This record gives sequence, structure tokens and C-alpha cells, in this order.
Amino acid sequence: MGRLFLIHLEGYKYSCKHCKTHLALFDDIISKSFHCRNGKAYLFDNAKTRWIFCVNVTVGEKEERMMMTGMHIVVDIFCVGCGSIVGWRYEAAHEKSQKYKVGKYILERFKVLGPDGSSYSPTLDNPQMSGSDADDM
Repeated sequence: MGRLFLIHLEGYKYSCKHCKTHLALFDDIISKSFHCRNGKAYLFDNAKTRWIFCVNVTVGEKEERMMMTGMHIVVDIFCVGCGSIVGWRYEAAHEKSQKYKVGKYILERFKVLGPDGSSYSPTLDNPQMSGSDADDM
């Protein structure tokens, strides 16, 4: 295995809860209204600079996945530090109204540490925990 080079983010950032590898900046969140099997999920994009908005991740195989808002083609994203799945990236959307998601990243809040180092624990009474995707934008 070769040497691992990690990108260090400055400012308020989200990081892998297992190894604390930096993943994304707080300022790059465009929606906190997404949900996944483990609770909340955040949609990331960096429209200001179009620079990379999710770092230190690798991607899995493309797959079609049925989500709350319809069928999408996605790739899971993995932390390069420890290999944990931390979310997914949208590759394609079948519904015209969902095309805005293509190329953007989702980080599952349960799988990352917040900017203040806090963990997220989903509540048992959360009715939104049955699927994956956004409720509304």
C-alpha cells in the first residue's frame, strides 16, 4: 500500500467519526433536510468556487437505488482513512425535478463528527428513518 496523502480542511468541518479524517466544510452544506436509514443526512456542494466539496473519500460502484424521491444512480463514498462508508454521491436522477442533485454529495450525519466534534444519535421515534433521500428542498 502506498503513502496516504490527506487534505486538511481549515475552518468548521465534518470528519469521519472513526478516524477523524476531514471530509467537508460546514459552509458547503446546501441542505440539511435529507434523511437516510440512520437519521439525518446533509447535501454538500460548493457553488461559490466549484472546488472539491467532499475530500478524502473514494467511490464505490455505480448502482441504481430507489430513494424516497425516486430512482437514482449513486455511488457510495468511503473515508480514505479507515474505509468506512460515510455517504453517497448522486451520479444521475431519472426524475427531471431531481436533476439538481447530480454530482453532489450526501454525508450521513450518524457517520461523521460535526464541526464541534459532536456525534449524532438518531432518535427512536423519528418517523423519517425508513428510506434514503430528501423530504423536500
